[in-house]
Amino acid sequence: MNVEVINTGSELLIGQVINTNVGLLGQELLSLGLTIHRQTTVPDGEGIKDVIGESIRRSDIILITGGLGPTEDDLTREMVSDYLGTKLIEDQDLVKGIRNRIESNGAAMRDINRKQAMVPDGAIVLKNDNGTAPGLYIKPSDKTERTHIYLLPGPPRELMPIFREQVVPSIKNALLEREIEIPSCVNIFFSGLGESELASRIDEVIFDKKGSFDLGYCIKPGGVVVRCIGDPEIVSSVSEKIRKEFPENYISNDHESLPAVVVEELMKRNESVSIAESCTGGAIANLITDISGSSNVFSVGFVTYANSAKNEILGVDNNDLNEFGAVSEPVVRAMAEGCLERSGADYAVAVSGIAGPTGGTKEKPVGTAFIAIASHRKPTFVGVYCFRVERLIFKEKVSMTAINLLRKRIIGLL
Repeated sequence: MNVEVINTGSELLIGQVINTNVGLLGQELLSLGLTIHRQTTVPDGEGIKDVIGESIRRSDIILITGGLGPTEDDLTREMVSDYLGTKLIEDQDLVKGIRNRIESNGAAMRDINRKQAMVPDGAIVLKNDNGTAPGLYIKPSDKTERTHIYLLPGPPRELMPIFREQVVPSIKNALLEREIEIPSCVNIFFSGLGESELASRIDEVIFDKKGSFDLGYCIKPGGVVVRCIGDPEIVSSVSEKIRKEFPENYISNDHESLPAVVVEELMKRNESVSIAESCTGGAIANLITDISGSSNVFSVGFVTYANSAKNEILGVDNNDLNEFGAVSEPVVRAMAEGCLERSGADYAVAVSGIAGPTGGTKEKPVGTAFIAIASHRKPTFVGVYCFRVERLIFKEKVSMTAINLLRKRIIGLL
């Protein structure tokens, strides 16, 4: 089935808002074995109607995002209704729901808000639990040229719950009606290998099965996701074969987030971690605490940027700082062990590096980073890495590498 996405809103084209919706929708559709064949961004106004006409002629499913708000530039429902030649009818249940939501927040319902209760005749209302703009579903008919049309709010926090809970089941029914088998889709997350190395090694493993499924790669923070789509039996066999080939690099079939995996592993074991950061400035602690449940496993974070802080807070010897420098094996080891001792956690992570663009030397160029993992039952691990990228990317790479090393220590691979 051909799927097309129409993103409406002048703010998307002048750079006021970054369009993330097509990426989010694409990921969800992939689980149904569907891909977006075309995406169009159109400003508010009559142009929406023109794009709808073009899309209907070549698509089975159209997802239209944005333009369902109460202001005069929100024109999606009007343009769709005009194109299909249907009337807009005020839905009294929607009026009541919008009023209740607005007044529950201490605001007053205004006439302008009633616009969001206008529904093209015959359309199905998709409930929005996170905002006042409902989604709308227009079933295939002669007017739509047998195309399924979904109108969805623009804000992702409103759009995605509606899509997952109401649109996905609707699309599944459409697939079943056409007797289209939904293929299996497995996403395998790996860390510690570059995309090209991973792809080359996978080609060697599955060379005899090529052509019977689709394989794709997507770089994510901290790793690479290998996407396998096809017949469920073949996908199960191939994905398992790939997973077993990289036991130290395999993360999960369920997660695409290293911090989420680490928090889950710590929670399973009722263990905790503390972090001592220099060059990352708190980024590792931030990534960990972004995960729900991290309060059960995260003890404390120290951002010891200055040498005096490394000495006074973590107990790093001033002689080591003077002789070897802050970016060195002895110092990062002492940071991790001092963090472990002072926090009482089960694991400690420490990082120190040269983010640049200045500060490098011949012996320690810009991009050098030392990472240490300490725990109570094993010797402290210290690794040296070099990421020759701009400053913010350096901080991300150091953070994700440190989190992956922590994961390996937790599960016994380090």
